[in-house]
Amino acid sequence: CSHDFLMYTIVWRFTVQPGQTSAFEQHYGPEGTWAELFRQGAGYHGTRLYRDVATPGIYVTVDQWDSLAAFEAFMASNRQAYSALDARFASLTVSEEKLGALTP
Repeated sequence: CSHDFLMYTIVWRFTVQPGQTSAFEQHYGPEGTWAELFRQGAGYHGTRLYRDVATPGIYVTVDQWDSLAAFEAFMASNRQAYSALDARFASLTVSEEKLGALTP
């Protein structure tokens, strides 16, 4: 990475339904269904999935993009597919909260 390379990071916190953690990890992990969709966008650099060790069922996802513009271009082209996945996986979680969109 050069110093002028800007990374755009989106962080979400999820509370997963009891009994749904393995399905959640499968769909929200680095090789999951969401990452498959994101890979269709130019400038996507991957997703990391973190599990809270103190509180069962709490997860954080970290999605990395080149820039806000790259993410917005992806959303403009894939909004319908994004919404469909969001609806498809809604039953896996009790809640989700966008913690932030971050740049260095």
